[in-house]
Amino acid sequence: MGLNDPQWGNKNNGGPPDLEALLRKLNAKVSSLMGGKGGAGKPGNGAPMKGFAGGMGLIAAIVVLIWVGSGFYIVDASQRGVVLRFGKLVETTQPGPRWHLPFPIEAVEIVNLSQVRTVEVGYRDNVKNKIIKESLMLTDDENIIDIQFAVQYFLSDPSEYLFNNRMPDENVRQAAETAIREVVGKSKMDYVLYEGREQVAAAATKLMQDILNRYKSGILISKLTMQNAQPPEQVQAAFDDAVKAGQDRERQKNEGQAYANDVIPRASGAAARLIQESQGYKQSVIANAEGDASRFKQILVEYEKAPSVTRERMYLDMMQQVMGNISKVMVDQKNGNSLLYLPLDKLIETSRAGSMETDVQPAAKVDTAPVTTQGNDNTAAQRARDSLLSRDREAR
Repeated sequence: MGLNDPQWGNKNNGGPPDLEALLRKLNAKVSSLMGGKGGAGKPGNGAPMKGFAGGMGLIAAIVVLIWVGSGFYIVDASQRGVVLRFGKLVETTQPGPRWHLPFPIEAVEIVNLSQVRTVEVGYRDNVKNKIIKESLMLTDDENIIDIQFAVQYFLSDPSEYLFNNRMPDENVRQAAETAIREVVGKSKMDYVLYEGREQVAAAATKLMQDILNRYKSGILISKLTMQNAQPPEQVQAAFDDAVKAGQDRERQKNEGQAYANDVIPRASGAAARLIQESQGYKQSVIANAEGDASRFKQILVEYEKAPSVTRERMYLDMMQQVMGNISKVMVDQKNGNSLLYLPLDKLIETSRAGSMETDVQPAAKVDTAPVTTQGNDNTAAQRARDSLLSRDREAR
């Protein structure tokens, strides 16, 4: 009887329906589905058993189809499928739709090869959350440094990754710690903290990859990133002072080098200039000496030909050379009186200036007084020359 039956609740004084009647109707419907033709409660009829067997076969077929269909799976382009038969590796499948024998005969492990995995060494989630036993390391010069770094890796062989690793992240962390401790233990403290951080990371990456390859882990290291490298907190203040002292030392060295770079080139230039000047002076002296020697030889030849003439000529040349650059004063004492003449060069210049003025002025304006003065000056100059020549002759 359905819930929407109009007779619902009319029997048994509006009470609930008869459960036995409902069970009989339900049994009849099931028997009809199983191939029966009614009369499920009649004894001696074999049709219900045949219907039940046919229904069970259909259910079994559906179950088998579902079981076979459960073996289908899809592998993405960045993944690989590892098929296991009773836990043993059978094959590694490429991307695309695939099928394997369903459970419990075979199982499939999907491994993502392009996913970048990260392992942190010396800290967890944040560099402030340090793991002291992982971060403290000893350097070659017996100093302790605090290092935190992260390792990124992805998978190269899914079968090795599944069968040769129980805890892949822990294996990578231990290999990274081993590698970095070996590299740091062979390096100086300043090299690890400052100029050699990239070289330390590269060397540790190579050593770590060698370790993982030796274990056949199927893991390929992508990058090792140094998050922090510093001395321990207990000696940080002293280390900062040492760093400042080192910086001051480098600054003073640079200043000294700059001063040397400024002074040395100038001194080198001055030295080169002095050397060139000395070489020039040397060449000048040698050339003058050679010229004087050549001139002396030529004079000697002429002197041997005419000694008196050559001697007089040499005397005159020397007097002309000496007397030409000085002021001359003529004193006449021949007649017993000391007559002082003005310097001859001044007299000559005055006479020349007077003669030039006489030539320039017109003839109508020429005065007799300047002419008399000019004549007196010329007479005095002539007398001075005659006296000088007479004295030269007497001396000879």
